Amino acid sequence: TEIGDQVFNNNAGLTSITIPENVTSIGSQAFNGCNNLVTVEFRANSQLTSIGERAFYNCSSLTSITIPEGVTSIGSSTFYGCRNLTSVVIPASVTNIETSAFTGCSSLTSIEVDPANTTYSSDNGVLFNKDKTTLLLCPNGKLGTYIIPVNTEGIDDNAFYGCAGLTSITIGENVTSIGNSAFYNCTALTEINYNATNANDL
Repeated sequence: TEIGDQVFNNNAGLTSITIPENVTSIGSQAFNGCNNLVTVEFRANSQLTSIGERAFYNCSSLTSITIPEGVTSIGSSTFYGCRNLTSVVIPASVTNIETSAFTGCSSLTSIEVDPANTTYSSDNGVLFNKDKTTLLLCPNGKLGTYIIPVNTEGIDDNAFYGCAGLTSITIGENVTSIGNSAFYNCTALTEINYNATNANDL
């Protein structure tokens, strides 16, 4: 019913894992450093409710993940450094995504959220709060130009952290706050455009 802390820690021989429906929790660093792990399958009728911090940390071969319905919490740095991860699907049940859950996922272009989720939403693969007034996380694999939706009011801490492929960002007229390290390590970013009427509010 549980996968304990560090159970498969740094197991370089592991390429695929199937998690049965009776497992309710995945512990901290359970699959940390399993750099040849390509697929994670959750059985139908999964009873999983929580994924611990750094559970899939540096699983650099993992390409996609569909988190099963029933999971309420994704821990800190859960998928940190999964550099081949391209897409993530978040179910309606998730109410808490902790800091740096998807940091260092340099190929990640899409975070999709079930429309029935009452805490989070997604727009063009970017993670927002439910009413899309706060931009929470832009996937690190986004390239080129990104225009922040017009109804966005806030940009969260670390929102664009590590988006090394973004070259231009346009900030809408309703944005009044930009969090700490919001654009940290955006190494290709050469242009940030914003409505001049907001100059005194930001």
